Amino acid sequence: MTGSYGTRRTLLIFLAALLALVFVPAAPRAHAAAGTGYWHTSGRQLLDSNGQPVRMTGINWFGAETSNYSPHGLWTRNYKDMLDQMKGLDYNTLRLPYTNQLFDSGSAPNSIDYAKNPDLQGLDGLQILDKVIDYAGQIGIKVVLDRHRPDAGGQSALWYTDAYPESRWISDWEMLARHYAGNTTVIGADLHNEPHSPACWGCGDQATDWRLAAERAGNAILAVNSNWLIIVEGVNDHDGDNYWWGGNLQGAAQYPVRLNVANRLVYSAHDYATSVYPQPWFDDPSFPDNLAAIWDKNWGYLYKNNVAPVLLGEFGTTLTDPRDQAWLRTLMAYLGTGTSGISFTFWSWNPNSGDTGGILNGDWTSVNTAKQAYLDPYLLGAFDGSGGDPGDGDPGGGDPGTPDVSCTVAYKVQNSWQGGFTAQVTITNSGSAALNGWTLGFAFPGDQKVSQGWSATWSQSGAAVTAKSMDWNGGLAPGASVTVGFQATGSSAAPAEFDLNDQPCEA
Repeated sequence: MTGSYGTRRTLLIFLAALLALVFVPAAPRAHAAAGTGYWHTSGRQLLDSNGQPVRMTGINWFGAETSNYSPHGLWTRNYKDMLDQMKGLDYNTLRLPYTNQLFDSGSAPNSIDYAKNPDLQGLDGLQILDKVIDYAGQIGIKVVLDRHRPDAGGQSALWYTDAYPESRWISDWEMLARHYAGNTTVIGADLHNEPHSPACWGCGDQATDWRLAAERAGNAILAVNSNWLIIVEGVNDHDGDNYWWGGNLQGAAQYPVRLNVANRLVYSAHDYATSVYPQPWFDDPSFPDNLAAIWDKNWGYLYKNNVAPVLLGEFGTTLTDPRDQAWLRTLMAYLGTGTSGISFTFWSWNPNSGDTGGILNGDWTSVNTAKQAYLDPYLLGAFDGSGGDPGDGDPGGGDPGTPDVSCTVAYKVQNSWQGGFTAQVTITNSGSAALNGWTLGFAFPGDQKVSQGWSATWSQSGAAVTAKSMDWNGGLAPGASVTVGFQATGSSAAPAEFDLNDQPCEA
């Protein structure tokens, strides 16, 4: 055919160019770092909102479950300094205990040095938790809320008492789930700390069957905030086999926890050293080689059989007994390394835990390097990659006038009730230039009013609403997304149009 060579040559050049375009590897997304957004489960693995594997390697900071109604140590240090130190030691998750009594009127936070913590002056217990959680999120630390006690006086075997019945337990969880809706720093609810006898698993008694109670509370939470992980501890005794309080999950094999939202269940155990209590396995001639089989039987099987993720929510030691050292070394190796290992939150940050001590020494500042050395190889570090000054929580983020803005916005009503709602807004930079600071704008279709917001500085004039980036989330690379949210009064009717830095976005 006349001219066929030239035609074929042109076609081959075109195909080669097309294939080059198809197979050029995509540049990594700047904000696709592991840990983004809310987390969910897939078999035994935790995944972030981008589907990347993640793992909690964290610490407990207690105090809000006591009559101080605030994390301990604030009598001698600033709370941001504490959190910065946790981040510097590569903890990525904070398990934050609380008591239901914290939310009672008259439960005033105390023993806080307000000269060192001036922005906590005059706040109630929940507002102090808000401050801690807000700053933890700014520096890339995720938070798990732990309902540790019904009242500040002490631990309870069951999830309720006469003074704090099951209805209060559940309603407080619903309140917290609503309060933190849209705040992706708070990723989960540890429903009740260390259930133990007469608590049972699978016995069918509504008053004592912890598995059934966990389902009731977990599903109530998910009805309000479907994004949270529901963390369910074990009991201590199952079919006469006794273990640590909250650590015996043998019953979950036959009686799994059933939640109405898939991929939200995390089982949790506690495990301690012989210095806490001389369990018989510490005197076994085969110790510490006998430990793995004990852990497998009580909680490790859920991970090994790919049933669900497991969080070792508490484990700690003074390290004074040589067997404690062997126990901790063996336990950390059992938990594994990398993002595929078993999640953990060490007990505790506080030095004033009577039977374990803490990562901090008694001066509340210096680190117990012997303990930290056991954990160091397994700590994955905080999740942020934002840069900027973590000590400055002021809004900002640079010049909002970045040219050539192209954007998409996903608007989602998360919860609604008579007279109000919460909504989540995900902004994606679909342009080719990075944004160094952004301002989102939209107009409500009715008389809705923003009452509070998160992850942005929110303001409203008439129907017009603006959300300005914070210092830590103002940088938005091409292809990257950021999620913000708010609570408002009025109907949940959605805005029709959105703009970013005065440029229209695809909704």
